[in-house]
Amino acid sequence: MYMPGQIPNASLFGTMRDKLGIFRRFQARGFWLKSAATLGAGLLALIALDLLFPPPIQKARSGSLIVTDTNGIPLRAFPTEDGRWRLRADVARIDPLFVKALIEVEDERFYRHWGVDGLAVVRASGQAISNGRIVSGASTITMQTARLLEPRPRNLGSKLIEMIRAVQLERRLSKDEILELYLSLTPYGGNLEGIRAASWAYFGREPDRLTDDQIALLLALPQSPEVRRPDLKPDNAIAARARLLDRLVELELIPSDRAEEAKTLDLPGRNAFPAHAWHAAEHIRAIALDDATDRSGMPIKDVRSTLDAGLQKALESYLEDSARQLGGSVQFSAIVIETETRAVKAMVGSADRNRPGGWIDLTAAPRSPGSTLKPFIYGLAFDDGQALPNTFIEDLPARFNTYRPENFDRSFRGQVRVADALQHSLNVPAVLALERIGPERFASSLELAGVPLRVYGSASRDPGLALALGGVGMTLQDLGLLYSGLGDNGVMKPLNWTEADVVAKADKPGHRFMSASSASELIEVLKSAPSPAGRMPSKLTQNAPEIAFKTGTSYGFRDAWAAGVARGYAVVVWVGRADGAPRPDETGRKSALPVLFNIFDRVASELAPAGPAEDRLMSEHSSDPKFAMSRFSGRDDPPMILFPPENAVLMAKRDDHPNRGFVLAGRGEGDLNWFVNGVPVGLDPAGAPLWVPEGPGFYDLSAVDEYGRESRVAVRVQNF
Repeated sequence: MYMPGQIPNASLFGTMRDKLGIFRRFQARGFWLKSAATLGAGLLALIALDLLFPPPIQKARSGSLIVTDTNGIPLRAFPTEDGRWRLRADVARIDPLFVKALIEVEDERFYRHWGVDGLAVVRASGQAISNGRIVSGASTITMQTARLLEPRPRNLGSKLIEMIRAVQLERRLSKDEILELYLSLTPYGGNLEGIRAASWAYFGREPDRLTDDQIALLLALPQSPEVRRPDLKPDNAIAARARLLDRLVELELIPSDRAEEAKTLDLPGRNAFPAHAWHAAEHIRAIALDDATDRSGMPIKDVRSTLDAGLQKALESYLEDSARQLGGSVQFSAIVIETETRAVKAMVGSADRNRPGGWIDLTAAPRSPGSTLKPFIYGLAFDDGQALPNTFIEDLPARFNTYRPENFDRSFRGQVRVADALQHSLNVPAVLALERIGPERFASSLELAGVPLRVYGSASRDPGLALALGGVGMTLQDLGLLYSGLGDNGVMKPLNWTEADVVAKADKPGHRFMSASSASELIEVLKSAPSPAGRMPSKLTQNAPEIAFKTGTSYGFRDAWAAGVARGYAVVVWVGRADGAPRPDETGRKSALPVLFNIFDRVASELAPAGPAEDRLMSEHSSDPKFAMSRFSGRDDPPMILFPPENAVLMAKRDDHPNRGFVLAGRGEGDLNWFVNGVPVGLDPAGAPLWVPEGPGFYDLSAVDEYGRESRVAVRVQNF
């Protein structure tokens, strides 16, 4: 205790101060802990809200789709369900100058901000305050993408939501993915969305190489798409294009002389989207829609099919001409399959969509296969030791319970060899062979191979012995699976329609339907069958494919079939009426077999293994030591083809120029050697490579430099 007036000990005051300091430190620490907890809770709340209310990227999933051939040539484009064209953009396939110009014009700090450009917001706010009105916007490309995903009224509240959505997009997607999303959704007028749709509609090609006037037009359109449509508002479009060209000059992206020249060019019209391989592309699209979308939410990019554009076009033209010659309501359908990979190289669902049933994919319509299954019956009989090609079998009147088959000509030949019975498609021997191996076993073998049986007019699914003569429903695609398996040593595998499927299924073993020896024996037997009328036997014709074929005719002459295997390909042809009406006396041998042989001719022409242009050039210069040494020069850059560009559509004929040619242009090391479909291109009097197309169709152009390096482009030629 201290007496009044006594001064306390100084050390005691020090102790009290220390305790008070400790208390204050604890108090401060508590404050910061509470602050940190509050901040953490806020961050967790923001993360939770971000997860609970993500940006609606799924809207972009309902995009259009393009089916291309195996080389990337567009075959058919499909609109969205609401009739809009919205093709997925790919930055790697867009002209780099356009991408650079877009960023400079719309969002110069695109790669440096997190969705919201603070400097642009400050600038726009200051200009609005000083001028009393909005002078310039502050929307970034990411914010514009958010608005395209979730349209709202243009006000301050919507702008704040766009900023939040922009940050959410930046957190989920890379810059290139955001750019691709923006370029997939940008409106270009009418039902066009995205740069690819606009490029196809106005320029008829991909936006991978764009001219100055095209770049300016594609930059100007999204700013006022309906007001500046070149097909409806040409004056507005020309003025807007000119302003953007001047802007590109200011940004030093193009020189002024190029801009002035671009201003004088005509505006483009509206082009139709690709619409080839109608039924095949529809089938491939249905397969592609089952695939998952990637993490950006956009639909898969172009579906690269196994189809070959040149063969597809040739097959479509040939079958259309064949149907026109027959007249009436006759339709054709056909399929070409590469036996090694099961890749469908061409498929025509109908010869002409303007004829009855033309909109139906007749390759998927179940029909009676007639006698086309007989080789597979004999194949199992060979495996069982029941018969061999030279084994004799009876062709005599026979009754199998209530079933009494007859031959087509209602005559019998007595004792015949199995090979002869198959080549002449005798019915009784085939039914006898089926009875020996068992119709149930044959039916189950077909289903295990991937061919479902469709039995009509019976309470049972057992077709019985009538299966030997086509007493079951089967599609042309089913027969394609079977005959491609016959050409692959008796191993059955599903057909592949996309290049992705070819890769994914490359190592799958398949189902062995018959032994390789039995399949080989059947091929040899079918090769020796009589050729169609007017056709020289393959053995007597130089370089002609030896086709192992079988024909079939359904009951009542409703369906005429021909199926064959040759040189690594299987072909199946159907001829008939879509409504199944009879065509008296029109058999598979008479109607379908000549078509089969002509299709094999086209397969040999379009898909012949000519080898790459580099190999052909090497063989031509094999005696040139300079060329041989240049192969080891270490140079890597191939030549660049300047004209024609990839996937170009060239107009070949006019009334005043019936044989119009094209001068090919490119640059590379030394003089370039040019090839079209493997054939060297000649020079015009001035020494320039001049190519005169033989006619409409698809062509592969190659440029090879003196070091043997090759570049290729695929183009299409049309008549005026």
